[in-house]
Amino acid sequence: MAGLETLFARYEKLVVFDTETTGLSPNRDEIIEFSAAILEYQAERAVVTREYDNLVALSPGRLVPPKIQALTGITNRDLQERGIPKAQLCQDVAELIAGERTLLLAYNAHFDLSFLFYTLMRNGNAAILKGKDKLDLLTVYRDRRDYPHKLNDAITAYGLEDQAVNSHRAVDDARAAAVLLEAMAAERDDLDRYVDLFGSSPKYGVSGRRIASVEYRPQPYQRVRPLYEVTETL
Repeated sequence: MAGLETLFARYEKLVVFDTETTGLSPNRDEIIEFSAAILEYQAERAVVTREYDNLVALSPGRLVPPKIQALTGITNRDLQERGIPKAQLCQDVAELIAGERTLLLAYNAHFDLSFLFYTLMRNGNAAILKGKDKLDLLTVYRDRRDYPHKLNDAITAYGLEDQAVNSHRAVDDARAAAVLLEAMAAERDDLDRYVDLFGSSPKYGVSGRRIASVEYRPQPYQRVRPLYEVTETL
């Protein structure tokens, strides 16, 4: 993976991850699938050294809503038969992101990090997220392309259809985000400027609880200069 040297000058490991959930509310809904691609720098190139994917069992009495089953293909039976306990997921995540020089990346990272925080808070140790830098690929994409801004739009815009698919399954979307990361790095070497800088809706602000270690700046759908150059309130 070319073009990622700037990030690897700061970090030993890039953890690109994605979640599937029962809904949109991190403090009420639950993760039903967690996936990650681990990138490390070896022999002067970035390589995926590990992939992680597991379904996650729901809390007692909880069910996957029909619309989520239709969107993801994940059924209640799947989670009952193959879902790992939440405590196990928390242990696995702790191992995946271990290390002082680890960068966490996702497409729409505020959403996925929010769900991960609440899961760790209730079933593990949310403190493992402290000190971990974060990069939102959606924020980068909004700076580089006009609306619409879904992951599938980014895949198409960068001509990655033969390498990635947005299937609404975490395992595919994590892989797609990793491929998109490479394309973005090759296009413009400024990804390090977006670390811990997330774009937010100019009209509605940030959805849910803000991540304390992240700076949020209003980000219109059409922008004439990078978000990291904008300091005034829009």
